Amino acid sequence: MYIFESKELIKNLVISDLKTKYSNSALGFAWSMLNPLLMMLVLFFVFSNVFKNQDNFIGYLLIGILAWRFFSMGTAVAMNSIVSRSNLVTKIYIRREILTLSSVISSLISSFLEFLVLLPLLIVMGISLSSTFLLFPLIHFLFLMIIYGTGLILASLFVYYRDLNQIWDLILQVGFFLSPIFYPLSYVPQKYAFYYNLNPVTVLINMYRAIILDGALPKMYDFIYVFSIGLVLLYIGTVIFRKLSSRFAEVI
Repeated sequence: MYIFESKELIKNLVISDLKTKYSNSALGFAWSMLNPLLMMLVLFFVFSNVFKNQDNFIGYLLIGILAWRFFSMGTAVAMNSIVSRSNLVTKIYIRREILTLSSVISSLISSFLEFLVLLPLLIVMGISLSSTFLLFPLIHFLFLMIIYGTGLILASLFVYYRDLNQIWDLILQVGFFLSPIFYPLSYVPQKYAFYYNLNPVTVLINMYRAIILDGALPKMYDFIYVFSIGLVLLYIGTVIFRKLSSRFAEVI
């Protein structure tokens, strides 16, 4: 498998991504937490009275924001992974999927660190973690599958259609409000609940909250559902990527 065959290259690309992301910033990684914290404060002041019956509302908000950041940032960097490394595409031969994978892995590491910083904040807020938190890596891996599969589709199409980034930004803005980030799922009208839960991001956000805030095990159906969606996206993404990648060097 190309992942194991090119693990050193993937490692170097991930390190390069992380260095580029944080080296020229005065606050470095701190921005990764300041951004969601500032957004959380705004949403908290706006919606705290509306959803005042929601327990641990600050923790509820932060988990939703961090989960959404993983998806939005991961797919955004994946989409740009081929175009931004055009020199590697045109001058040497490597499996092009590696460029997208390394971008997604760098987002995975950033997201993992953000959730790690979240833990002491939750403890300060009086939220005690239970053993269900041990499922966090598994849920994060399932999310990674979905992001990587989506990223393969976006990366391959973006080489040919440069307006895709504008379209994807719009989709992300709509998706933010269609996901239970700052409001409980119970506020969604019952007649739309079924369709609402077809969104795998919604399911994953609820799984994070279940293991972190509630100390509860997510439903087995939820695991099976997001895993299945991840496999489908990986398959579709791989097929599209391999079909279009033969002309990447010409188009770029």
